[in-house]
Amino acid sequence: MTFHIGESFIGSGVNAAHINTVYGHRDGPAGVAWASALATPSQGHVPFVVVLQPSLPVKPMTLFVTKAAAASDLHGNLIWGAAQAGVAGGVADAVAAGDIPSETVDEFAIICAVWVNPQADDEQAVFDNNRRATAEALSNGVKNLPRLEDVLNNRSRPFNPFFAAKE
Repeated sequence: MTFHIGESFIGSGVNAAHINTVYGHRDGPAGVAWASALATPSQGHVPFVVVLQPSLPVKPMTLFVTKAAAASDLHGNLIWGAAQAGVAGGVADAVAAGDIPSETVDEFAIICAVWVNPQADDEQAVFDNNRRATAEALSNGVKNLPRLEDVLNNRSRPFNPFFAAKE
């Protein structure tokens, strides 16, 4: 399979991380989406290449797409600083763990959609949560998780941090 979609939510409160990943071959739909997203930013949502350090992009090449426009200077710094560094670390962790085979990193690309709450206030928590969530989302994607059985077993109890359905 050359196209994997992953999701992870790590942490609680305003510093939680919600990550969605698309991981696929550069010659396929993931590569097309990656290049298209980079070339067509929208107001408040400017995709950028994830780096471990300045001029050291993570591999596979990863595009960071924010789900929330920067609402303040602090929020912007958390997006481009702590969250971006967390995503870089999480991608590298996924390669180190073998979820992404190291011999394929130059043939594949990742799109990472990242939620940083505009009220986030703890730089280290934002970093830690985004690192763990990115690695987990990529792992979930390549393992085709969640299992359909888990989805069906929980269909009567949908909830998220903002809403819980009443039974």
